[in-house]
Amino acid sequence: MKLSQIKEILATVEAVNFKLPNGTSVPEHFHVTEVGLITKNFIDCGGTVRNETVVNFQLWNANDFEHRLKPQKLMNIIKLSEKVLGIQDYEIEVEYQDTTIGKYDLDFNGTDFVLVNKQTACLAQDQCGIPQEKPKVRLSDMNNETSCCTQNGGCC
Repeated sequence: MKLSQIKEILATVEAVNFKLPNGTSVPEHFHVTEVGLITKNFIDCGGTVRNETVVNFQLWNANDFEHRLKPQKLMNIIKLSEKVLGIQDYEIEVEYQDTTIGKYDLDFNGTDFVLVNKQTACLAQDQCGIPQEKPKVRLSDMNNETSCCTQNGGCC
């Protein structure tokens, strides 16, 4: 989800709720402790220089049970971040502390914002020798004379 999308949604909802990938809710008394701009510059395993920029939201459970973040308050935090940090319409990444700090993509199900598990991937699969699909070999097509597991091969 891009920053422009969350702003459109915030203008229409009465409450800001987040759901974890397993379906449980982030406690209603969470805080958004950071809205930031993160730029990652890196080289992939194929030697290509890349950069990635995201808007980062950090959610925090402070155990102050009377706190509720209203949509307009989050909108104000976003607008201030855009003004002060020069944030543009990038994808949103959400950090949330569960058993460890997790990073999530963000979606919306019509009622709640949904934290979506992120996955790692090789960005240079064509250059690092990972086959796209495992070759399929039929055992009946193998020539037993070239196999070490022949009757006198000694390895079986």
